Amino acid sequence: MSIAQHKTTHKTLYSELAFSTISILYSMAISNQQQHQPCHGVTEQAQVVVVMVPFPAQGHLNQLLQLSRLVLSYNIPVHYVGVTTHNRQAKQRVHGWDPDAAASIHFHDIEIPPFHCPPPNPNAKIKFPSHLQPTFNASSHLTEPVSMLVHALSGKARKIVIIHDSLMGSVIQEARLLPNVESYIFHSVSAFNVSSHAWEQRGKNIIEDNELFPQDIPSLEGCFTADFADFFARQSNYQKFNTGCVYNTCKLVEGAYMDLLEKETAKEGIKHWALGPFNPVTIPERSEKKRFCLDWLDKHARNSVIYVSFGTTTTLDDEQIKELAIGLRESKQKFIWALRDADKGDVFNGEARRAELPEGYEDSVDGIGLVVRDWAPQLEILAHPATGGIMSHCGWNSCMESITMGVPIAAWPMHSDQPRNAVLITKILKIGVVVKEWELRDEIVTSKIVESAVKKLMASTEGDEMRRRAAEMGESVRASAAEGGVSRMEMESFVAHITS
Repeated sequence: MSIAQHKTTHKTLYSELAFSTISILYSMAISNQQQHQPCHGVTEQAQVVVVMVPFPAQGHLNQLLQLSRLVLSYNIPVHYVGVTTHNRQAKQRVHGWDPDAAASIHFHDIEIPPFHCPPPNPNAKIKFPSHLQPTFNASSHLTEPVSMLVHALSGKARKIVIIHDSLMGSVIQEARLLPNVESYIFHSVSAFNVSSHAWEQRGKNIIEDNELFPQDIPSLEGCFTADFADFFARQSNYQKFNTGCVYNTCKLVEGAYMDLLEKETAKEGIKHWALGPFNPVTIPERSEKKRFCLDWLDKHARNSVIYVSFGTTTTLDDEQIKELAIGLRESKQKFIWALRDADKGDVFNGEARRAELPEGYEDSVDGIGLVVRDWAPQLEILAHPATGGIMSHCGWNSCMESITMGVPIAAWPMHSDQPRNAVLITKILKIGVVVKEWELRDEIVTSKIVESAVKKLMASTEGDEMRRRAAEMGESVRASAAEGGVSRMEMESFVAHITS
């Protein structure tokens, strides 16, 4: 067999497998739909089906899974489409709500050809997770399965609504052409981020009208690799074909930026909805597997612990880990530190690097600090009364969870949208302190800098004021998700729109 024949056979095999998987799951979905009972007073939603197409990185997978939970509460059947290993990852890492609730979501686990899963490089100059680029590229294999699924669903429902990550535009382009299909972009970043880029593209002239953006807003230099910038540009070409955009934000937090986006696209008829927070605003009873670090928090006073976590796409080198460790210890403040390597493209494939701490470190902070090497239940930690701050990379998922739970942030951006999120948190919302300015991204953060930032957030009058503002904002955001709240009304407006 020639190489070309082998490749054709290989592709055909996966296409047939994907079609078989979709056929089985679709039959199950139709059966399940017949058992759904109406809720929230909406009557015609059995005629509408939502298809979620997430991007294969944890913060993206999680946000669309959380949105799936919210949409499903309106009795709209939801289909969540992804590569088998990424769907498994999303389900396994559910936090803040009962994982069994995901059983009502129709997961379509698509098998694709194997893709390269190199480990992260802790010594890379640009901290963007370039090791995940093969995973991002492999998502193109979902184009045909998504098209087949939407085509099958479109014959059974009055309307198919595709909600896809902004980085998955090419994957849904065939599916969106069907006559009863509408597609909506999900922006996984803040409205501040999206609107600031629009502001820059228009020559920054919006500043004359509103002063929503600081003059020293961080540049994009160092935020991405060249390969990802090319990938992003290709996906951006497809955004003009969508009906509207949804965001994991709340108008109480970013109302001015949502209004600006609405104004900018009014002529094109593109609508924008702030549907967040996607994450739960109340936390269920803790499970056994999450009990250890939460039980540790139970032993400490209110607002006395800082949680340290840099997300799932950041890898620190050995020198930076040592400086951070010493700084936390010398601050004399209590802490929980989620110390783990960045995710690989397949989190179930192989062992992760175990970062080395200074010799005897964990014994030296016994009773004061807790180092967590496994997956930490972040939302539950943030919601705990003992947690008074978080040191964070400022990924938008973590920002929204912190805002929702009323926890101020020590901002240490690493890449992507994070530098601008840090500006939003520290300079505009004023609910955080800066650990590292973006202009100094190539420099090591010394133990003294860490110590100073932690003390400022956790043991100063200025930190107390930030905590007060964060608590008030969190209370308002949680209330916004209740009946009559601004976020609940926004969600009801979106549901009414897609079901009309």
